[in-house]
Amino acid sequence: MNQEIVTIDLGSNSFRVLKYDCTDHKIISEYNEVVGMADGLIDTGLISSEALQRVIEAISHSIQVINYNPEDAICVTTAAMRKALNNKDVLEYFKQKVGTTFTIIDGKEEARLTLLAVKYALKREKIYSEKFILLDIGGGSTEIIINTNDTYESHSFDFGIVTMTQKSLNYDDLHNDLEFRKKEIKIFLDNLDIDLKDYSFVATAGTPTTIAAIKLGQDFFSYDRNIVNGTIVNLEDISNSLDIFKNSSKEDITKLVGRGRVEFIEVGIFIYKMIFEVLNKKESIVLDDGLREGVAINYCQTKFKN
Repeated sequence: MNQEIVTIDLGSNSFRVLKYDCTDHKIISEYNEVVGMADGLIDTGLISSEALQRVIEAISHSIQVINYNPEDAICVTTAAMRKALNNKDVLEYFKQKVGTTFTIIDGKEEARLTLLAVKYALKREKIYSEKFILLDIGGGSTEIIINTNDTYESHSFDFGIVTMTQKSLNYDDLHNDLEFRKKEIKIFLDNLDIDLKDYSFVATAGTPTTIAAIKLGQDFFSYDRNIVNGTIVNLEDISNSLDIFKNSSKEDITKLVGRGRVEFIEVGIFIYKMIFEVLNKKESIVLDDGLREGVAINYCQTKFKN
């Protein structure tokens, strides 16, 4: 029986496709593109027609590159679609135009699936960690998951790199927003009544992987997830990245982070730094694995049970 599957994660900024082999839990091929789903969402409450077209083009292009049937793909979408007033129409449009059927998942399910992927990744990278705090910085939401052996607590916070960038017009506004979010996260952590010193800090998604890649001397075009996985990022690496972005041209920053992420990367780094401060951590383990891998693993576990 063919145990190859394709999963799609349509986020608030990124579109990520994975072809996955359930037999040995290996990635066969992948496709990533920035589609800017959440552009203008804060002002209008709607997914724009421009964003719609970008997603349709991305799906069509990914089909050519990875060679899959969109009707068979397991497709999930997250914060931007959760918030959009026209989400039903948008998803129906995708189905008509390219044949994809998307499921809108809530923050809890997003956290569960991302955690599943990260647990597999930690094992694969031979990193022993039963107690860890997982950070997933998205475009429209940020998930924090506290994993304690076989149990976990998660919370989806209503901010991400795109929404915070579009809301905060200057550094003072951004600083105030970050301070507010810091208090919000601290309340969540205090209610759990755990000793943060016992937990390692694991981070996934575009901002942490970008900083890890820069530390390793990679750019957007030479990015290698296999080398990035398991990289330790510390506060000095974060400061170095901020310096690079402050003192580089838009062209140079685009080479580092890719098109469509230039205007968001600094805010992403400030969010990442803020989480370091809340957790009182000096370093974090970075992994490329996230939601689309979790969707694949979850499907493999349920569909192909022995």
